[in-house]
Amino acid sequence: MPREAELSLNEREFLLQALGENVRLDGRAFDAFRDLDLTFGDEYGVADVRLGKTRVIARISAEVTAPFADRKFDGIFNISTEFSPMASPQFEVGRQTDAEVILSRILEKAIRRSGALDTESLCIIAGAKCFSVRADVHIVDHDGGLIDASCIAVVAALQHFRRSDVAVEGEKVTVFSTREREPVPLSMLHHPLCVTFSYYNTGEVMLVDATLAEEQVREGEIIITMNRYGEVCQIAKYGGTPVNPLSLLQCTNVALNKVQAMTKYIQRRLEEDAKKRDVGGLIAELSAENAR
Repeated sequence: MPREAELSLNEREFLLQALGENVRLDGRAFDAFRDLDLTFGDEYGVADVRLGKTRVIARISAEVTAPFADRKFDGIFNISTEFSPMASPQFEVGRQTDAEVILSRILEKAIRRSGALDTESLCIIAGAKCFSVRADVHIVDHDGGLIDASCIAVVAALQHFRRSDVAVEGEKVTVFSTREREPVPLSMLHHPLCVTFSYYNTGEVMLVDATLAEEQVREGEIIITMNRYGEVCQIAKYGGTPVNPLSLLQCTNVALNKVQAMTKYIQRRLEEDAKKRDVGGLIAELSAENAR
């Protein structure tokens, strides 16, 4: 099975020694994220996230289907991850790696199980028809921080997505195209985001948003998922090195500040995208009406 190119002993020693002297190789502070860039596609529900050199694209789709027998009043929401071989030599098509399993689990708990998407709003006819929403996560470039970037991409894409409007007459369901009726945004109850902390030197050194090189020499990681209100959705710890409880509390405070900042950034990008799309819509119609 292909593996990621590992750091040499000299590189590992140099990186760890630098961290011991409170220096990161890219010059960032220990609690600083890399530059975050979020763009949206031409169609609704496509979010392209760049976190440093890491790039993740999320795409949301929806179709009308039958609900699960034991969840008659709920719609369906699934998250699927795909690791492209061009992102890293360790990724192969059709073969799951440990990184892909962990990413799928974290996104499942962070977004789906935390009730971020109101699945009851996806119900059309109880027990008969509902919307099935699917989030496809594509890893394009891998330079560390996959979990944080993927969570940002999925949450932003869900807010950006618009589903088809429907009309129900008895048992008859009519699904309208975008030309017939304006598509409807999804109902989001909250917006959870992940912040990953990597620790070194038996938990004495903690880093936010580690690069791939920093991930290769870390002793463990803690992933904290919360929303802007400070509600913790999950805390996941990987690695055997113990972590001081006070350090964990400090991590939650740092995570809250990061999540609030990222939430504001996502909201600003959504508003900018909405203004761009409105140029040829309502504004153009009003201008044409005034001209007549």
